[in-house]
Amino acid sequence: MTNLMNQERTAERVDGRSTAELVKLASEQVTHLVRDELRLAQLELSRKGKQAGVGAGMLGAAGIVAFYGGAGLLATVVLLLALVMPAWLATLIVGVVLMAIAGVMAMLGRAQVKKATPPVPRRTVDSLKEDIETVSEAVKERGVR
Repeated sequence: MTNLMNQERTAERVDGRSTAELVKLASEQVTHLVRDELRLAQLELSRKGKQAGVGAGMLGAAGIVAFYGGAGLLATVVLLLALVMPAWLATLIVGVVLMAIAGVMAMLGRAQVKKATPPVPRRTVDSLKEDIETVSEAVKERGVR
């Protein structure tokens, strides 16, 4: 009987702390961990959002440049080329060149947008996975009953 009472007292105290103190400490640590992970996720999503905005801006700029460039150059170059070839051929050549430039700009803008998607905070997710593994291993080592 005395042996059973000693085991109960030992179970109540770990490292000089009661079970209630340990549970409270664990709860506080988990709360801090979750808050820190949420802050990290917010920061990461904010950065990805900014990157997506830059990519979208580049796509918009590509469209504007293509439009105005096409209009200005089309008129000038077509008139110059029309001096040495038929006007329809001069117009076709200038139009194809302008569309190639717009295509390159659109691909660059698309690449920027792709870098920011999907908007998943990768580092935070990886960090959470590590935290879960660490807690699981600690629980297994302690032999929680």
